[in-house]
Amino acid sequence: MAFLFHTLIYQPIYNLLIFVYDIIPDFGVAIILVTIAIKMVLIPLSRKQIESQKKMQELSPKIKELQARHKNDKEKQSRALMELYKENKANPLSGCVPMVVQLIFLLAIYRVLFNISQAGLMINSGDVYSFIHNPRQINKMFLGIIDLSATINLARLTLAGLPHLVLVVLAAGSQYFQTKMLMAKQVVKPAKSNQADFSQMMTKQMLILGPLLTLFIGIRFPAGLALYWLVSTIFMIAQQKYMEKKERSAAAAK
Repeated sequence: MAFLFHTLIYQPIYNLLIFVYDIIPDFGVAIILVTIAIKMVLIPLSRKQIESQKKMQELSPKIKELQARHKNDKEKQSRALMELYKENKANPLSGCVPMVVQLIFLLAIYRVLFNISQAGLMINSGDVYSFIHNPRQINKMFLGIIDLSATINLARLTLAGLPHLVLVVLAAGSQYFQTKMLMAKQVVKPAKSNQADFSQMMTKQMLILGPLLTLFIGIRFPAGLALYWLVSTIFMIAQQKYMEKKERSAAAAK
């Protein structure tokens, strides 16, 4: 499995990044362009994930109603839910596969950036294809102001480290905004009992935990990963906006 991951995902991304950097000798710009290329390839999967999330949000009131109706009979509850999913052509697991695939690519680009940083921005010739020019050493600065190989030391934060911190905060802010967009169409009903609604609790927690996780990763890991995360999230926001606009146009045409 590790061999397949390295050969089919890690190496192609590694070589694409080097190829782009060789044309545009700014590692940050190379990361941005490669991120956009990866997100373009993953558009069908991310679209499916967004559609699945919205479908489940739309069905949320009916799901809660069935769960309440059959709360004392789990077998009937399961059958009723399966029938509901079948009638509405929904699958609660359909959004998981796209998410897993995107996580695999995130892990791959993290390993690429981490390994290049750990090697002192030296290229590993063993991973470079024969037809890709090896620049040997990569310039670690993005636009001359952010060291993409560095992490943030909050105890010794200097003026030179502020652009990196701003990058991390922007990545976390975009994560918050994207989660907020996904929640926008969720139907929230007041609970009829003293028990808290689990799905609503999880949604609210993700609104906070997602950006906090982004902050943690951005601070603890090289700045190149925060840059990837920021560009990737902005791409997802733009894609979501486009899909919503398309839906509104289709609804208005009916």
